[in-house]
Amino acid sequence: MDERERFNAGMKKRRKILGDAWVDRSIAKKNDFNGEFQDLITRYAWGEIWTRPGIDDRTRRLIVLASMIALSRWEEFRMHTRAALVEGKLTKDDIKEIILQQAIYCGVPAANTAIHHAEETFAEIDNSR
Repeated sequence: MDERERFNAGMKKRRKILGDAWVDRSIAKKNDFNGEFQDLITRYAWGEIWTRPGIDDRTRRLIVLASMIALSRWEEFRMHTRAALVEGKLTKDDIKEIILQQAIYCGVPAANTAIHHAEETFAEIDNSR
């Protein structure tokens, strides 16, 4: 696969996982400073890793959410929580189970923060409907 094909496959997967509206907003913010980074993540995160056949999208979503809790990357946790609920057919109970699992492996403070971010994300989704 050449870089253009990888980019196109990545953009297709990125749109499937995050939704068109999110990706369109991200693309609209592309500029001379962040453009190369946007291309990089589209080609490699989405086009190389997310398109691999070894793990299904649901499992990848769970891994990403758990990783974001472990790393305290709350903006990414919220983005992927929203995408998992709106685009990925995960439920609030699925999110709760991830957070409970991470309470043991990442610590209660991380899980407590995740609960708050998840609840705020749930409310944002509910208010947008």
